[in-house]
Amino acid sequence: MVGVSAPHRHPALIILVIVATLVCLALGWWQWGRFESSTGTAQNLGYALQWPLFAGFVVFAYFRFVRLERETAAEEQGEDATESAKPVVQREIPPGILPERPTARRDDDPVLAEYNRYLAQLNAQDTSGPPGARTTPSPHPSSIASFERSAG
Repeated sequence: MVGVSAPHRHPALIILVIVATLVCLALGWWQWGRFESSTGTAQNLGYALQWPLFAGFVVFAYFRFVRLERETAAEEQGEDATESAKPVVQREIPPGILPERPTARRDDDPVLAEYNRYLAQLNAQDTSGPPGARTTPSPHPSSIASFERSAG
């Protein structure tokens, strides 16, 4: 039982929780005093309310830690006896429960396909020549007219 621990076996952790809680409460008290002073702002009030919440979280985290440690120890002790008695947890979603994922609609626009071929031709001519000499091919007249009509 090396991993088993009880709250009284963690004196350093208990001291840390007490000190952290007291520090958070003291900071809340200090911010409340700043808020009540003549130079106090709403920000001081916010901090005055926030620090006690931090103190409460420290205490909550400590008790949660102790409870999880106890549960882990109990599981380790009873693991051998109840290993076959544990129900199997289903990890996958059965098919048919969720709706089918939508697929992208395939556009078979002939004007767009012709324009893409034109761009591919431009790119091929642009990359095939010497770096300084760029030429543009003469486009097919029907492709330009149809692209201009579809572009609006």
